[in-house]
Amino acid sequence: MPRSRAQRRKVIRQTIRSLLLITLGAVSAFVGLKGFLLPNHLIDGGATGISILISYGTPIPLPVLILLINIPFIFLGWRQVGLGFALRASGGILVLSVLMSLWPLPTFTDDRLLIAVFGGFFLGAGIGLSIRGGGVIDGTEVLALYISRKTGLTIGDFILVINILIFLTAAWLIDLESAM
Repeated sequence: MPRSRAQRRKVIRQTIRSLLLITLGAVSAFVGLKGFLLPNHLIDGGATGISILISYGTPIPLPVLILLINIPFIFLGWRQVGLGFALRASGGILVLSVLMSLWPLPTFTDDRLLIAVFGGFFLGAGIGLSIRGGGVIDGTEVLALYISRKTGLTIGDFILVINILIFLTAAWLIDLESAM
C-alpha cells in the first residue's frame, strides 16, 4: 500500500530529526571524552570505558577499539530491537569514532572537579541525545536492555554493575585516583 505524500514527509522529518539527535549526541560525547576525560587520564564507563582500558595496554587506537567493542552489541540490538535501531546505533558509534580519530580538541581544563562535572555532562548529554534519536553511542545500553528482559535487573542496575567493574579494573590497572 503506497504511502501518502504527507506520510512520506513525516517519515523524512522523523529520520532527519533522529540522525541530527544521534549526531549531536556523538559530538557531545566526543567533547566530553577528548576535551575533558582522555587528556587528563580519566575513563568513562560502558563499552567506551572498556575501549579506553584496552587502549592503555595495546597499540590499537581508541577509535578502532570503540568500533570493534561495540560490534557485538550492535548485532544484539539488531536481534532485540530491530534493524533500524542497529543502523542508528552503528551511525552514532561510527560518528563518535571518526570524530575521535580526525578532530583535534584542546584540553579544556586540568581541574579534576571541572573535568568530572563537564566531562560527565557532555557524555551524559551525548548518551541522552542519542537515545532520544532512537539509537545509542555505547553498546552496553543494548546489553542492559537485553539483560533486563531476561532477569529481574533494571537497565540502570545492570549499567551500574558493569561500570563498577570497569572502574575497579581501572583502579587496579591505572590508579585509584583516575578510577574515582
